[in-house]
Formats: sequence, structure tokens, C-alpha cells
Amino acid sequence: MENKDIQKNYIIDLKNISKTFDDTEVLKDISMYIKRNEFLTLLGPSGCGKTTLLRIVGGFEEPSRGEVYFEGENIINLPPYKRRINTVFQKYALFPHMNVEDNIAFGLHIKKIDKKLIKKKVSEMLELVNLKGFEKRSVDSLSGGQQQRIAIARALINEPEVLLLDEPLGALDLKLRKGMQLELKKIQQKVGITFIYVTHDQEEALTMSDTIAVMNEGRVQQIGSPVDIYNEPKNAFVANFIGESNILEGKMIRDCLVVFHNTHFECVDGGFDEQESIDVVVRPEDIQIVSQEEGMLKGTVESVTFKGVHYEMLVNTGEFLWTIHSTAMSYIGQVVGLIITPADIHIMKRR
Repeated sequence: MENKDIQKNYIIDLKNISKTFDDTEVLKDISMYIKRNEFLTLLGPSGCGKTTLLRIVGGFEEPSRGEVYFEGENIINLPPYKRRINTVFQKYALFPHMNVEDNIAFGLHIKKIDKKLIKKKVSEMLELVNLKGFEKRSVDSLSGGQQQRIAIARALINEPEVLLLDEPLGALDLKLRKGMQLELKKIQQKVGITFIYVTHDQEEALTMSDTIAVMNEGRVQQIGSPVDIYNEPKNAFVANFIGESNILEGKMIRDCLVVFHNTHFECVDGGFDEQESIDVVVRPEDIQIVSQEEGMLKGTVESVTFKGVHYEMLVNTGEFLWTIHSTAMSYIGQVVGLIITPADIHIMKRR
């Protein structure tokens, strides 16, 4: 009974999805589910397969193997226009010969919806995307951010249960992109449907997502909340791709005790074999710089770079070159101590 209740919370279930193009396997046996009303981001470098997976969900691409279930029904043979899914592409594909109102209403005109109802729904959509009063504007007169909002309104007016977004902020400048990240999250919360978002931008994923699926070389490396993905990476790829990391080889002595850098450290991780070889992740912002007498480790500052909100320093301890982020600056050549608390040491299985 409990298992059925959990499954009711899924809207999409991907089972053993693989895709091959010209003898190259770009997706490799991916199985994952997507919850109702969540903002899920497919995150990974270019060529990792994230857009191909999105297109398979939308029906624009067929998998070589595997099945796509929507609310328990296999939709693998259902064409895109029959799926309760709409897509916002990176190039917004607005119709230049139509004004804003006609662009948004296009899908409703095709369905021959009553004109009064169309006007009402267009007005509601423009209010949702903060473009009230833009009905008669030419789309060519709009900024990139405004065009993106129109594309979202056009997709949402058909009341899909899932909205797919393929790197829709990629063409915007940095400031506008950051503003639109917050807008998109607000829109998703207002309409209360599932958003599946593709990006290679780690900050974007951390800012907007309820859940992140990190992909590399056609496989899902880790799925979890932004906090879990950042604080508890499953492997070195995830640790390096999501933010910066110091990664060292080590051994678990026993639960909550690890040795790396020829030093024993208490940690909070368990469930490993005694003397098991592991990898240790320590984030740059989790290392405290103190006097050399107070430090657990001692090293020399080799470089200092001002990053705006913090200084990035490289500290050489002889065994390892540490990257450290701190709001207090140390000086090149200065000998400093380093402290790492147990909660800031993250243990990963070695692959």
C-alpha cells in the first residue's frame, strides 16, 4: 500500500532508457522518476545526453531501448502533441509575423477555443509572466528576456502537466539570467506543475531546483536536493562539477575516523569497511585558516586571488595543494595553520 502511495507521487517514470546515434551510445540505461509539481534539473557538461533525455520525454526523440511512463501509462509511441507536456526551446521559436497575443494564443486557436476565453487566458498568462499590457506588441520589439517570458506563456496557456525547458536562459546576459532564474522558480510555484529544466550551469541548478540529476557520459551520476548534491557528492565527477573541491585519497580506519594527508581526522561518515580505500572531499569554504600553532595541518600560502565576496588562496602543505576560500586575506609566503571540522569532511567510495 505504501509503495502505491509513493508511485502516485510520480508523474514520469523513465525505465532503462538508452539511445544510440551512429554507433555512439549517448544515453546508457537510465532509470529515474520525476515527482509531481517539482522543479527537476538535468545538469551536466555539453554532450552528456541531458538534452537527448529531455527530447525523449517530450516525444521528439525515440529511445533505442527503454520506456517512458506518464502517470503509469507507457507513452513511448505517443506523439508530442498528444502528450500532456509542453516544451520551451533555447531558441524561443516565436512567430515574427504575429503579435504577442497571437503568439501566446496560437495553440488555443488551433483547438478552436472560444475567442473571449482565449483573450481571458492570454491576459492571465501575461500577468503571470509580468508582461501585462503587451498584447499588441510585435515580438521583434521585445528584449531577449521578454521573448523568453512570451515563450513560457505560450507553453503554459495549454495547461500542460509538465513543462520542459531546454537551456532557455542561455542567450541572456548574466544579470538578466540571474533575474530570470528567480522568475522561473516563482512561475513554477504559482502554476504548480512539474518543470524539467536542462542546463550546464551549476549555479543555475542550485538556485532553482528542488531536485538535481547530475549527468555525465550518458549516465546519471547522482540525484538529490541541491543541498545533498553539494554537501554529499557521490563521486569525484559530481564533487568537481558542482562547485570547487579538494579531493584526496584516504582510508577509513573505522566509522567516523579517516586518515588522509598522513593525518587522522574524525568525520561523521560510516558504513565503510575498516581500512577501505576512499576519496575525501573538503570544500574550499569549509577550511579555516588559523595560526600555524593552532592548525591541524600547516602550509605556505602560494597564491591569493580576490574574487569579490572572498579571497581564493592556494596553500601548499607539502602533501597537497589546498584551495581555500576565506573572507580574510593571508599573504603569499605566509605560513598558516588549517582546521577542518568533522562535519566538513565528506567520504566517497573510490571508483
